[in-house]
Amino acid sequence: MDLDARARELFDIGVKTADPAAGVTRAMGWAMDNPPGPGGRWQVIALGKAALAMTAAALDALPEEAQALVVTNPENAEAAPPRAGVTLIAGDHPVPGEGSERAGRAILECLQGCGPEDRVLALISGGGSALAVAPVEGLSLSDKAEVSRLLLGCGADITQMNLIRQQLSQLKGGGWLVASAAPVTGLILSDVPGDDLRVIASGPTVEPIGTRAEAAQLCRDLGIWEALPAPVQAHLETSGAEPALPAARNRLIGANGLSVAAMVSAGAEAAPFALDGDVADLAPQIVALLRDMPSGALVMGGETTVTIKGDGRGGRNQELALRVACAAEAAGIEGAWRFLSGGTDGRDGPTDAAGGLVGPGTCAAARSAGVDCDAALARNDSYHVLQAADALLMTGATGTNVADLAVLVKG
Repeated sequence: MDLDARARELFDIGVKTADPAAGVTRAMGWAMDNPPGPGGRWQVIALGKAALAMTAAALDALPEEAQALVVTNPENAEAAPPRAGVTLIAGDHPVPGEGSERAGRAILECLQGCGPEDRVLALISGGGSALAVAPVEGLSLSDKAEVSRLLLGCGADITQMNLIRQQLSQLKGGGWLVASAAPVTGLILSDVPGDDLRVIASGPTVEPIGTRAEAAQLCRDLGIWEALPAPVQAHLETSGAEPALPAARNRLIGANGLSVAAMVSAGAEAAPFALDGDVADLAPQIVALLRDMPSGALVMGGETTVTIKGDGRGGRNQELALRVACAAEAAGIEGAWRFLSGGTDGRDGPTDAAGGLVGPGTCAAARSAGVDCDAALARNDSYHVLQAADALLMTGATGTNVADLAVLVKG
């Protein structure tokens, strides 16, 4: 097997391990331990990039009268066959848009329509923070979208992003619990390092990460406070009582670490560090691994960040792959090797690529096509470099999301 095929094989094993339907199926006996009361019903609300598969598995186990509201990304929604009892809404990602606002209203109305004898089954997966939004009073969709753009460009990690998002939302940080008179049970597929349930999709069924005051200070620490819309500043600086949250039952059904473990079981070794931090800092560490490693494969998982300095096109996986290729060339790394970095959902940033698959000839191929790699990186335009070098990782929508996976293979 050649190195390209081996890298892709290991990545595909990791994605397959994150099968959301199998995770839901395993957990349904536990989820159904608390059935509806007299005259009550099951209401499924699924949010995230794995929502369709999670919903199908849940409805297969629930009584026929169960209803479902499903909010997912457009790529998955467009390919979904209709199913009786299911209302499907496509939100927007990574920056919330009108579809996200429509989805947020629908979720709130659905929750508010549930009574004490009903039971809400919340199926949560990554991407939910942007896919459904319901701004607090005084904020608009454009305010929320601008906050998302600022957070995506300043190098904030996912915990920092979602701490701030929670304080601007009626849905996040336990908002589903406040809106519903029915008990809520959550089955959650993790796309965040550490699997903190408060962070996944901004924690709609758990307590918030922090407070308004902490969110305001974090915005200042990240250097985005002055750029925030005035209504957002005003809201974060207004003290407010934190609502008491009803009890909820939550269970983790899948995570990035399980996918990495499956890749190791397929013959790879775990790298000595995770995908973490800014890609500009991580790429040299990966090249150092490459220089010293014997033949074989190293795998890692997690989620990196990118500091946006330009107006190019790309995503964190594409930029990491390109930076590894450039750094390896500059270091004079010889021999056969490949580095793959991809999003398990099949989409990296606002592009149609999952990430990048690079090797010794990637930068030379881009230059031959007339593309300056360094200039492109300076404006965060990794997509067009990798496209010119035929080094984009294209998978299509996968129907799952457990953050990112990377493979380093050496011949």
